[in-house]
Amino acid sequence: MSLNHSFIAELQQEAASTRKMLERVPVSKNDWKPHAKSMKLGRLAMHVAELPGWVTLIMSTDELDFAKFDYKPVMAETTEQLVTKHDDDVEQAISILELSKDEDFDKMWTLRTADHIHFTLPRKVAMRAYALSHLYHHRGQMSVYLRLLDIPVPGVYGPTADDMPAPAPAEEMAMAN
Repeated sequence: MSLNHSFIAELQQEAASTRKMLERVPVSKNDWKPHAKSMKLGRLAMHVAELPGWVTLIMSTDELDFAKFDYKPVMAETTEQLVTKHDDDVEQAISILELSKDEDFDKMWTLRTADHIHFTLPRKVAMRAYALSHLYHHRGQMSVYLRLLDIPVPGVYGPTADDMPAPAPAEEMAMAN
């Protein structure tokens, strides 16, 4: 399987799980955070929604310079806005991946702030670490936020406790012994 088709398959698989998670984010709690050092739920959810856009960024540019990057964080006002942002960014990422050839993934990509170079890596490594693994990390973080807010957490790599039927009282007694 070519690299582009491998990344597309992974992105599609993971996008379905990410979408389920985003569909459960209560934007009425956008300002909630579990700890003073934590990101607010609304910012975290939008970050998760927009991270597939990093695939497009990495595959369509040679570098990202934070000193020139005019990023203005947006807070979703509705859950639908989160899901739409995610779906749009996944669609754009798949479109650029479909056009990518194996040799495109070996081209170097740089993350910098002005003259300070954070790293220069082959695109396939930058995409894995700074787009995909970064997304999975924050999606996991978001699942903890949902749990702490007592919102049922959807399964990602299998069922969660929310997907399983509650044990019958006799089973609870047997498990306790």
